[in-house]
Formats: sequence, structure tokens, C-alpha cells
Amino acid sequence: MNEQLHQITLNFADGVTHQFSVAAGSNILDAAIAAEMPVLYQCRSGGCSSCICNLTQGEAVTQAGASASLLGSEFDAGQRLLCVSQANSDCTFDMAYGSEVGSTAAREVHAFIDSVERIGSNVMKLTVELAEGEWLEFRPGQFMQIVVPGLGVLRSYSPSSTQVNLPKMEFLIRLLPGGAMSTFLENEAGTDHVLTLSGPYGAFFLRDEHKRVPHIFVAGGTGLAPILSMIDTLRQSSGRKPPMLLSFGCAVPEALFSQEDIELRQQWLPSLEARICVDREATEGLHLGSPVSALREGDVSNPDTVAYLCGPQPMIDAATQRLIELGVKAQNIFAEQFVASH
Repeated sequence: MNEQLHQITLNFADGVTHQFSVAAGSNILDAAIAAEMPVLYQCRSGGCSSCICNLTQGEAVTQAGASASLLGSEFDAGQRLLCVSQANSDCTFDMAYGSEVGSTAAREVHAFIDSVERIGSNVMKLTVELAEGEWLEFRPGQFMQIVVPGLGVLRSYSPSSTQVNLPKMEFLIRLLPGGAMSTFLENEAGTDHVLTLSGPYGAFFLRDEHKRVPHIFVAGGTGLAPILSMIDTLRQSSGRKPPMLLSFGCAVPEALFSQEDIELRQQWLPSLEARICVDREATEGLHLGSPVSALREGDVSNPDTVAYLCGPQPMIDAATQRLIELGVKAQNIFAEQFVASH
């Protein structure tokens, strides 16, 4: 008996369309990977949202027994996670990124530790250099997975550096009491330690198609890392630089870090304005309150303004709501939830 096949159409943000077939009842992402479609994915279990897209035609349902991080309202609005979905008919999906993005395949590389430096009360800057002959490509905002030496566990971090800085990469890592990576960095890490990295992963990255419009960046804690990579990539790009607003915050002044880096970028980029926020004990020059409370009327004068948010989920939710109130279109807000892991 012939297996029933459904035709899947993927419409990418750059106007490129790809098609492939999937057997009825089969996993859509598995079929897309087998057909070498340029789709983004990572966990393949419904937890990370990297493979999220919008169903515009047809019927696609969550596979029996699978759990997904989507809210019921998001599912009803057409959002689907390809990794836990099956097609019950021919389907068309809109992808929120260009076809060239997913074509950068994740790979495993090795890197030597160059330096480990404490830059805040609970933040380390880890600088590594790729081993000779090894290479990777990533987009500002995407993350890498690093194996904690001796333990074999994985931790995910976004580079604060850019593609231009390779073979060196920088990561800003929050120290957590008893954390696997924290313990390694504080007690064991030394130059010439070799780390295993894989990536890049994630659908949170700087969108080339928006690079000329005003940018708003909202960062909490080490959620600043991918934001610095984005700002530097815009600085390194040719042509006129867009207006940029960075709202960055930590709980207290001693927890702040990378302030000199931010000040330098303001000198290099006259179009960049930074607001540094603390929840309490604000001293001169600091905004008392969250990075969201620092957003104000007049920050959004262009209806095409784009926003990038990285930090704890409550901050992302509040920032999204505030930016929409100020006039940013919901589809122009891109976010990466920052989850601290032990």
C-alpha cells in the first residue's frame, strides 16, 4: 500500500520558497532535515522554539505524546513548532527568517581558553580562540553550546563578539553558586584548556532586512552579550548607521559590567544612546528601575522600528508590551529568553 505523502511549502522572509514531502503522521522537522531544508532547529523536543513558524494553509497538529512550549493562544493563531508537528494535509508555513540563515549548519569545534576575567560581582568574561584549522559562522544573537570540561554537561551562551573577531570568541557568563560552568571558571579554567563548542543555534539574531531602521535593544544581566554582538555588527557594516537605543540593567550597581565597553561604543557610534539601569541603590548617571521602565514616550518615532530583547522572561514580556504601546509592530520585536543554568 502506498504511503500517503503531504506537500510542505516553506516561505522564507527573503522571498525564497522551498518544498518537500512528508509522510502522513511523520515528523515535519525530521522530513525537512532529510530534505536538506534551511530550517533552524536545536532541541528537537518542543522546548526551545528555534523551529517556530506560522501555518498559513493546511492542517498541522502536535504529534501524540509530544509536549510543546507554545501557548494555546499561539497555536490558535497559527504558530507551530516543526519538531513536534505532523501534517494532516498539504501545508504552507511562513518562516520569520531568510533562507540563507538556516543554511549555516551547526558544527563542533575546539577552542583554547585565552583568558578568564571577572568583570562584575557575578559575571566572568571568557575569551577563547578556535584551534588551528577550525572555523564556524554565526549570526549576532545566536548561541553556542559549550561542554563543561570533566562533567560532559552542556551550557548555552551567546558570543558577545562578532564574526569579524574570529578565531577569537568572547562570552559573558553569569556565575551561579554551585553551577557547573561557574565552578569550572572560578576554580579550574586556565589558558590552554581546550573547550568543545557546537553551534550556532537559535532563531534570535540581527535581521539584515531591518538594518537601516531605528533599533531598540533591551538587555537584562548577561543578556547583554548577544546585544553587544548585534551593536558591533551594525557598527562594522558599511553605510549609514541606524539610530540605536540600548536599555541595559542589573539588580544593583556592583552587579553592572561592560560599562566601559558601552561607553566606547557610544563614542564610536554617535547614533547610539545607552541607558544603564539598576533596580535599587542607583548612583549618579544610573536609571533607577528596570530596563523596561527606562523606555519612554518619544523613543519610537518610526513605525518600522525594530527591537531585540534578551533577558529573563518577565522582562521580555514587560518590554514587549511596553514597546507595542510605544508603537513598535509586534512582528518587529525579536526576543531570546535568558535562562540561567547550573
